[in-house]
Amino acid sequence: MDPVEVCWFGALCDDDYERLGVPDPSLQSSWEHCREIAVRAEAEGFDNLLLPSGYALGIDTIAFAGGVAPLLSTLQLLVAVRCGELWPPQLARQLASLDHMLGGRLTVNIISSDLPGASLASEPRYARCLEVMQIVRALLEGQAVDHQGEHYQLQLEPPRLGTVSGRCPPFYFGGLSEPAREAAARGADVYLMWPDRMEGVREVITDLRARAAHEGRELRFGYRAHVIVRESESEARAAAQDLVADLAPEDGDAIRARSLDHASEGVRRQAELREQSDADGFVEPHLWTGIGRARSGCGAALVGDPDQVLGVLEAYRDLGIDSFILSGYPHLNECSLFGRYVLPRLDHRPLRMAPPAVAPSG
Repeated sequence: MDPVEVCWFGALCDDDYERLGVPDPSLQSSWEHCREIAVRAEAEGFDNLLLPSGYALGIDTIAFAGGVAPLLSTLQLLVAVRCGELWPPQLARQLASLDHMLGGRLTVNIISSDLPGASLASEPRYARCLEVMQIVRALLEGQAVDHQGEHYQLQLEPPRLGTVSGRCPPFYFGGLSEPAREAAARGADVYLMWPDRMEGVREVITDLRARAAHEGRELRFGYRAHVIVRESESEARAAAQDLVADLAPEDGDAIRARSLDHASEGVRRQAELREQSDADGFVEPHLWTGIGRARSGCGAALVGDPDQVLGVLEAYRDLGIDSFILSGYPHLNECSLFGRYVLPRLDHRPLRMAPPAVAPSG
């Protein structure tokens, strides 16, 4: 079995707490705090770092990536880009520039987003996102583009500056809705999913593999989750309960409502898991849904001692997961705990992508 990629999370989107729902100015998204997370993740031996993006929250992702790149020597950056906010040819130039600043260590998290202040229905929004992926991929592969789509009509040569490798960095992409799955099958390299029961993970992987095969393509799979790992299971469960000890229900509702994705199919699935959990918030023995009480999006954590958390990760790996994108509260502390207890026991390295099989843009 190939090594798995293990990524940490850079809390650029104002998502860091000692206790959920209790703001702490020292943990708010800032250049200083997020830089420290990035440096710590590299020191602990992680392969990659997700830099999230949210228009209303935190600091700008691409600007931060450019600033932190010279401070890193081995860590890849998984830079989230909101497709609805960026002109594809300019996005290609920005990504190529970042890849050079990172010595070829750029990966890209594609987000199907609205333009700030202007919403678009799910199906055309994902169709637009697919067009962005097709255009950007072609340009970063050094190809001329003649793209006559519904949302973009472009005819242009690629910019002089390509990536270090001359290839497009891998696109990581997620979404549970039908339009999202179709866009992933046609345009992504790594399909990302949020926490779910083992059977749910298996079903999604099976479905997306079949869709990609229908397009003459292959996908790899990533799993985004929080972690709470301690020396004993009882300590880990106590840490989970302490994390939400001061969370008022109305504060959690307000936090989730602020997210731009609060009405998505994936968010609804996270809510279903919370509703199906036991009195302590567990929907499986080590999958705790309490995180979702104060967070839109990825709403569950792997909770347990090092052997238990490692066992769950290996079980996901057996299902076909190639990349884990992990986080924990507060991010600096949990980064070090996972780096001490679990990461050295995982066979891991940055994700190696086969040459993409992609239909020409247009």
